[in-house]
Amino acid sequence: MSEATDDGDDAGDLPEDVGTLRRGWTTGACAAAATRAALQALLGHEPDDPIPVTLPAGDVAHFALARLTREVDRVRAAVIKDAGDDPDVTHGALVWSDVRHGTPGSGIVFEAGEGVGTVTLPGLPIPPGEPAINPVPRQMMREAVNQVTGRAENDFVIRIGVENGLKLAERTMNGRLGIVGGLSILGTTGIVIPFSCAAWIHSIHRGIDVARAAGITHVAGSTGDTSEKAVRALYGMPEQALIDMGDFAGGMLKYLRKHPVPRVTIAGGIAKLTKLGQGLADLHSGRGGVDHAWLAERMREAGGDAADCAVALAANTVVAAHEHAARRGLPLADTIARHARATAVRLLANDDITLEVCVFDRAGQLIGRSA
Repeated sequence: MSEATDDGDDAGDLPEDVGTLRRGWTTGACAAAATRAALQALLGHEPDDPIPVTLPAGDVAHFALARLTREVDRVRAAVIKDAGDDPDVTHGALVWSDVRHGTPGSGIVFEAGEGVGTVTLPGLPIPPGEPAINPVPRQMMREAVNQVTGRAENDFVIRIGVENGLKLAERTMNGRLGIVGGLSILGTTGIVIPFSCAAWIHSIHRGIDVARAAGITHVAGSTGDTSEKAVRALYGMPEQALIDMGDFAGGMLKYLRKHPVPRVTIAGGIAKLTKLGQGLADLHSGRGGVDHAWLAERMREAGGDAADCAVALAANTVVAAHEHAARRGLPLADTIARHARATAVRLLANDDITLEVCVFDRAGQLIGRSA
């Protein structure tokens, strides 16, 4: 799920522009900033303002402190989410972190405050019963705590909330995914890249041009950061061979039709590639979702029985359907890859290009392939 679908006044320093569009910050980065400030105050220090946060890539972002409330045993700090020019439902929302001391030896414990949901179904990066705070934001908050205390081992309870988050969640797919009570705290890089068809497709075209000019004969278009890293490791590809395709499979393939590279790999997660397999050229959630009847038919095609197909039909995510298929020894991911490749071949319309599809899981492991 993208930050734009789930998830001040000035949030601090802003990342570089994307064309004429301004980048912003994820809810995860905001939560990390609020956590750092709250912990500093809890430990008797004056919070930094602006608040520095180390992003996953190592860059440091800064956020303006919007609120600070001290109580006897806890401190709450908040920052305002700035999504830049992205149509993010959480743009302008107040993201807060309430920090208190935990039981010795308990480590860092995360809780869902008002406006943050709880996971109730399997198939998401966080197991059922846990607050809907994704792994990378959790790690960013742990690192913020370690930086403040100077220790690698800490015992604190961190409760994250979003003002009006329950209402904002109505504009997301969280309910369908089994996240109840509010929003998810998201982000893998800490940065929100504005959603712009023209700007993004332009960058795809330029990436292909650069690869061709460098004499590269094999490029990989990836739907996201995890699949890009995985396909790069799989083939030992140079950076110039990597195309940040995002949701724009059609935009990349149609350009390659007239500006060919001998070999093309499409790499992505199983949910995005399911939509490609269904025949969608634009994989953004706003342009179309997963057809679970189609998914159930692919489960049957992979050798599943009626019960397996029923699981696919009722699954809250494609990941959950795949995990069921994997336990049953059914090659659902390969089947989806084969259909995704068929769509891609049609969009590419160039028989001189060797095309393959690779499906990766959230850990970057190859789970399906079609060539």
